[in-house]
Amino acid sequence: MKKISVVLCALFAPTALFASDVDLSGKELILNIRRIGLDLSKTQLRHADQYSDSPISALNTDGQEYIKGVFDTALEYTHNRFNWDNSLFMEYGKTTLYPYDGPKTTNENADKILATSNLSYACWDFDSFKIGPTVRGAYETEFEPANDTDNRLKVLRGMGGLSLFDSEIIKSLYIAGVYEYDFTYGHDQVSKLAAEVGWRLEYTVREGVRLSTDGYYREYLDYSQYVGTDLERDLSVVARMDTNLWGDFTLGPYVQYRRAKARDAENYGSNLIIGLSFNYITKFGLD
Repeated sequence: MKKISVVLCALFAPTALFASDVDLSGKELILNIRRIGLDLSKTQLRHADQYSDSPISALNTDGQEYIKGVFDTALEYTHNRFNWDNSLFMEYGKTTLYPYDGPKTTNENADKILATSNLSYACWDFDSFKIGPTVRGAYETEFEPANDTDNRLKVLRGMGGLSLFDSEIIKSLYIAGVYEYDFTYGHDQVSKLAAEVGWRLEYTVREGVRLSTDGYYREYLDYSQYVGTDLERDLSVVARMDTNLWGDFTLGPYVQYRRAKARDAENYGSNLIIGLSFNYITKFGLD
């Protein structure tokens, strides 16, 4: 823990230097509900056993239920050249199969809790965007351990780099160095160094229709010890189109893609989800 404290202090030290240059005018505090969403689908069959030999697959497939909830919100504070946001992202999803000739099976397809505190300083303030240093602290875990084990994901992450932010389209675009302390496995606590590129973009196609995408690519460079399940590379991309139904409620298609390679794996693993999402998206001014 001492090592973590030293690294985080080093990452956040530049902000103290910038603080003396800040004008105390121009404050804004916003609660940004980026997305509270629900993704649902269901396939229901009757008498599938009587159509086991049918060439019509729709009559003899497995029944299926898919449900995923997403909570993504941030408290954003702007003070002259400073932008500070504290965000909480949570998602959990399951798919349940109902074979006509066997017991039902349930699998997790999404499980993530990510708490993040991000501080950016605009050294250069242009008409449509700002550029400056960014530091971030984060904690990532999950609701349930994977693969019926007791090893719940637990990662502390600190990063520092350069970002472009506060644009009409480019909400955040950064490149950063990353320090991770992974204590998922209590007996194998691993410190890691990585490089990361990340983004959050939004584009209004027309009134009531918005495209958005967020994600990151992380390349791991060094580890304190060898754990085979640790990742070497990690790519995560989410793209969504939100169309207003009424008020702040939207409906639209989305694509979610994850691709990564573990240290002891020969090939990349990937996960692709395409579906429809029902969301609540809004902002509240709190100052």
